[in-house]
Amino acid sequence: MDIEKLFDSVQVLYHSSIRIAGERVVYVDPFGVEEERHDAGLILITHDHYDHFSPEDIQKVRKADTVLVTPASTAQRAAELGCSESHVIAPGQVLEVLGLSLEAVAAYNPGKPYHPRENGWVGYLLTMGGARYYIAGDTDDTPEARRVRCDLALFPVGGTYTTDAAQAAQVVNAIRPLAAVPTHYAAIVGSAADGRRFMEGLDTGIACRERMLRTGR
Repeated sequence: MDIEKLFDSVQVLYHSSIRIAGERVVYVDPFGVEEERHDAGLILITHDHYDHFSPEDIQKVRKADTVLVTPASTAQRAAELGCSESHVIAPGQVLEVLGLSLEAVAAYNPGKPYHPRENGWVGYLLTMGGARYYIAGDTDDTPEARRVRCDLALFPVGGTYTTDAAQAAQVVNAIRPLAAVPTHYAAIVGSAADGRRFMEGLDTGIACRERMLRTGR
């Protein structure tokens, strides 16, 4: 697999707002989008928090035939956004959308109150163009995260509400993807240095790039 092509397919627009371009253009948790894009084939939402489920930013990236996938907790509000098709997904569920395969992975904090497991919030395993992308969402070190097998892992490194850089590196080392990209830092939480700390903690053989386009710190 061409690792540089994998990296080129991914942009972290801001914080934890991700754009993956391949057979389709996929956004995960669009937030802080600076311009009207209207290029999303598929939008994936991980959970309810304002920096992940932002109706304003969804409207900036969606087009007439965009498909939206959300956990049950955001389903009612998501239905009001005018997307042509919407689906609800739960941890462990597999869904085929627009010819792409999605699997929801539980995303939660064991022992912290910010993302309770019982909320049913998720990360996503997205298969597109023969590559498996793991977008972890807001999670800590969990058994579900460590069971993932993927080509590229996008993992939160900012700490407080998720794994910090060192903890994220430990999980990704256990997963052993070909490549990794840090997310969820250098804006609302975490510093710009967290991406570098994450990279330094990865085992030899796991390629890593920072793909953050804009920071707030």
